Amino acid sequence: MENQTSAYEFLFLAFSSHQELLFTLFLVLYLAALLGNLLILVAIGSDSRLHTPMYVFLGNLSLADLCFTSTTVPRLLYALLTGDQTITHSACLSQVFFFLMAGNVDSYVLAAMAWDRYVAICKPLHYTTVVTLSRCMLLLGAVWVGTALNSLLHTALLARLTFCNNHALPYFYCDIHPLLHLACSDTTLNYLVAIVEGGLVIIVPAVCIMASYVFIGAAVCQVRAPGGFHKAFSTCGSHLMVVVLFYGTLVAVYLKPPSQDEGQKEDQDLVATVMFSVVAPTLNPYVYSLQNREIKAALAKVFMGS
Repeated sequence: MENQTSAYEFLFLAFSSHQELLFTLFLVLYLAALLGNLLILVAIGSDSRLHTPMYVFLGNLSLADLCFTSTTVPRLLYALLTGDQTITHSACLSQVFFFLMAGNVDSYVLAAMAWDRYVAICKPLHYTTVVTLSRCMLLLGAVWVGTALNSLLHTALLARLTFCNNHALPYFYCDIHPLLHLACSDTTLNYLVAIVEGGLVIIVPAVCIMASYVFIGAAVCQVRAPGGFHKAFSTCGSHLMVVVLFYGTLVAVYLKPPSQDEGQKEDQDLVATVMFSVVAPTLNPYVYSLQNREIKAALAKVFMGS
């Protein structure tokens, strides 16, 4: 039975029409994500002045976004170009592991960045003692290790399942819930872990981020310097927009009530998955980093010399 399961091929049903147009669209989005995130990593890695907690968080966000988009989009581009929408069982499980890990790292790093901004804006006198580089590195190490173990648990629980004759997945990548819907064996443990642990992975960082921005908003409203309020609001507003886009679509896909799950159209879920797995990681470097003067100066030094 294990050999038979490993020989399974799953079929992606998403984007089966208008493939030429969609190929161009997703290729542009993917190249933009690669360019933006690689530029951030090059800038931070090449300039020792950027080896500070805030930029370490930005570098890890870019690395997570690279993994997030590279796990799904290249396979989608291949399917749109060749028409081959099948994926083997082992490749599907690998995609689940890296997709979950990168997405969870993205989520927790966004929460860490919100905490960093909260301390910098609301408690500026304590920033250098609270947000230290060693503490940030320890936090990020725990995030990467913890999310890897979490993803490994979900992947191992999926690997023990057997699947029915229907191997059609409504998305353009392998994910936990669509695979559980196709399973013939008992999925009670899988659903329990997905609901309890998955809910915490989404809800806890989201609550931390929203709480941080509430305190930041209260502090921004007290800014008296000319133009200070507008500058702070525009910066935090763009950050919050990307966070809402990421978590709003994430919640719409993974935390909706079961009654809505059956009635909601699959194309609505598909749009939401594209938003949090492709669009948000593409926007992150341009919203968070590439407008930063220090990042621009580091890139100018790399490419033009100074």
